[in-house]
Amino acid sequence: MGRLRLVLYTVVCIWVSIQSTNAQIKLPELFSSNMVLQHNTQVAVWGWANANANVTINASWMESPIEVKADNNGSWSTKLTTTNAREPQSMEIKGSGSSIILENILFGEVWLCSGQSNMEQSLKGYTGQPTYGALSALSNASNPKLRVFSVEHHGSKTPLDHLDGYRPWQEASPESIRDFSAIAYFFGQQLQEILDVPVGLILTSWGGTEIQSWMAKDALEMYQTVDMKDVDISQNTKHIPTVLFNAMVNPLVPYTVKGMLWYQGESNRLEPQLYRQLLPAMVKDWRAKWGQGDFPFYYVQVAPYLYDKRNDYFQEVENSAFIREAQLESLEDIPNAGMAITMDIGESHTIHPPKKKEVADRLLYMALNQTYGQTAIDHLGPTYSSLAIKDGGIVLNFDHIGDTGLFAYDKLEGFEIAGEDRKFYTAEAKIVGNHKQVFVKSPKVPKPMAVRYAWRNWIVGTLYDVNLLPASSFRTDDWDNATRVEE
Repeated sequence: MGRLRLVLYTVVCIWVSIQSTNAQIKLPELFSSNMVLQHNTQVAVWGWANANANVTINASWMESPIEVKADNNGSWSTKLTTTNAREPQSMEIKGSGSSIILENILFGEVWLCSGQSNMEQSLKGYTGQPTYGALSALSNASNPKLRVFSVEHHGSKTPLDHLDGYRPWQEASPESIRDFSAIAYFFGQQLQEILDVPVGLILTSWGGTEIQSWMAKDALEMYQTVDMKDVDISQNTKHIPTVLFNAMVNPLVPYTVKGMLWYQGESNRLEPQLYRQLLPAMVKDWRAKWGQGDFPFYYVQVAPYLYDKRNDYFQEVENSAFIREAQLESLEDIPNAGMAITMDIGESHTIHPPKKKEVADRLLYMALNQTYGQTAIDHLGPTYSSLAIKDGGIVLNFDHIGDTGLFAYDKLEGFEIAGEDRKFYTAEAKIVGNHKQVFVKSPKVPKPMAVRYAWRNWIVGTLYDVNLLPASSFRTDDWDNATRVEE
């Protein structure tokens, strides 16, 4: 009996020893085989080990290993210098008898993609809501130089170090891309081909979420109280402030990225003034936490949509023109940013427009121009700049129209004009001034003072530059008591 006990004791000790040894080195979920590391830079690498343990990192592209020591809590971090090597790389992380080997690592461009349902919408679409071009995209999706990583839906009251759920790094294929963000895929697939380098896409998004859910507590508390004491995290998780940042963003920090794509705003439609503050605050905080300076941040303006079957809202916040205005104005406070305009590709019957490639294209043009230095690529549509009252009408001037000016497929529509009484009437508009200006006039407003364009929930934009980049909805006034005269 004593011999049996000794054998059992020995087996248990060996098992405990193995479990302890295997637990000594841990990595964030983003660090795995098949990952993409930002090329030709210093990338953040971090993990956990036993307290005060020595950790050795040996990478195939480095001449000698790097040693780092864990702190009293077992956390360790360092930076590795990557190269422009095209061949797959490997890495081994060792500590106190345990090791983790990562293989098939590529160096390339890494982009983080986040937001709500329009960013989350996959190539397979939603029920009864297609993604145009999906079958063609899937048929050509096999690409070992494009890799994707997806964060699953979770929330937490406090910031987490690890992801609760995720789909690990995978090479692009019809199987791995079908359930992945269409916008992110269309962006990354074209970027990979144009730059001829590997691309890694990290997706963390959740439909129907407010921006408050994606903000860290310390950033959000500058604008509202965040008290999690009596909050039931299992109820309405995605609507609870800070919890998505805690569970779906914090575990990704500070994985080195080139830039970020953001498509969100529909769920904050009724609070445009607050959103005008929160979006720049969120970007500033995320950049600070990543510690990479003002990396590129490109986002998408809310598309026109007939929200509640009414289209006569004007001065009320139910008019999504106000949230579009807030998003447009946020560019003033977000350095190294850009916004893709979607005035011409919304759908009246669905909040999820099927033209996701067009959105991705416009994000891509901004990245190519502003991030990758391809300045010949037009990336900004016409932006209202000033007005002049002339000949009983108003002449509108625009920035970002280049040498070739403004364009409309047919006639301009969606313009309204008002005088001192602040009553807006439907107006006639036409492109003038060698295609550099728009002249707006109505016989019902003999002494005009202000113009609004596309100032409705649902409308199809008609004003472009010659490269078919649309203008945002806009207003030349700041009145809070204007009205529309329905004719």
